[in-house]
Order: sequence, then C-alpha cells, then structure tokens
Amino acid sequence: MRAVIQRISNSSVTINGKVVASIKQGLLIFLGIINEDMHEDIIWLSKKIGNLRIFADENGVMNNSVLDVDGEVIVVSQFTLHANTKKGNRPSYIKAAKPEIAIPIYENFVDQLESDLGKKVQTGEFGADMKVSLVNDGPVTIIIDTKDRNL
Repeated sequence: MRAVIQRISNSSVTINGKVVASIKQGLLIFLGIINEDMHEDIIWLSKKIGNLRIFADENGVMNNSVLDVDGEVIVVSQFTLHANTKKGNRPSYIKAAKPEIAIPIYENFVDQLESDLGKKVQTGEFGADMKVSLVNDGPVTIIIDTKDRNL
C-alpha cells in the first residue's frame, strides 16, 4: 500500500457536483493498493498514520499526531499512486490492484483507521471521478509505502 498523507486545514471531495466528504483540520490520505497488499499492511499503515507526529504542539514543533489534535480524516482511493513511468511517456498502472482485490482492502483500511482513531473517517468513492479540494497546511506531505518498511 502506498499513501500520500497531507496535513490540511480543510478538504473536501465532490462527485458529480455533490460534496460527499468535507473536513476541517486533519489529514487527507490518498491510498494506492497493489495485489500483494495484505492485512498486516493495513494494520501497520493505519497505526503509522494515526501516530505520525506532524501537527504543531504549543511550541510550534511538529510533535502531535492527528489523534493528539482530534483531527479529522478523509481517505481517497488513488490507483495512479502505483504508476510506472520508466518507459515512454504514458504511465502504466499494471501494478495497481483491480477493483475486486482493491475495494475490500480499501474498505478494511478505512475500518482499521476508524478503529485506531476512535472516530468516523470520511471517504471518497472507489473508482469515481472525484474532485478533491484541499488547503495543505505547511505544506506538509508525507509518502509512506508499506513495502519500504523495516519490520
């Protein structure tokens, strides 16, 4: 699983002109899934994101997590995170998992994140043409790939 995590002051997802998710301070997470992703990846990534210390403390130091600041979260599926651009100018998405594999993993990740955060996580709609709006606070953008972790 590959996640692009952005610390935001507000964010929303619109599908067909209708806002389906909207939050204030928190995290916008773009999530890409491959066939090799497993339940262990879901658990590890959810805990890592929930505890990332990327919010300012009382001294202005990035020392607080989304849990510490009671922030909100939106998760958006994004198969293009696994684009291969090594050959030619047209990206290949062959590594991205097909919907029948990716959707259950995506839904399990959202469930795990809700459990770890103790609150509802908002989402886009898997496979939909989404318009994502955000104000990146900082800017702070972190990329995490579960295949790059040291266990």
